[in-house]
Amino acid sequence: MTARDTTVRITGGPVLVDGPVVVHGVDGSVVRSERFVTAVCTCRRSKIYPLCDASHREVRRATGSCAPADRDAGAE
Repeated sequence: MTARDTTVRITGGPVLVDGPVVVHGVDGSVVRSERFVTAVCTCRRSKIYPLCDASHREVRRATGSCAPADRDAGAE
């Protein structure tokens, strides 16, 4: 791995990271993206989490808000 500056943009939706990028999940999963800019999901609604698939747009239209989802709601 080479040392370099990484640009991260916080836009009120997904976090945009200049790529290529490797995302390490808390569950040990590793996702690599070769794109110039990668959108990392912050609302946890994405079907391809940890990458963003714009699922937050559907929620924003339906509720007027894009507050983070509780993926573990009801799971005990």
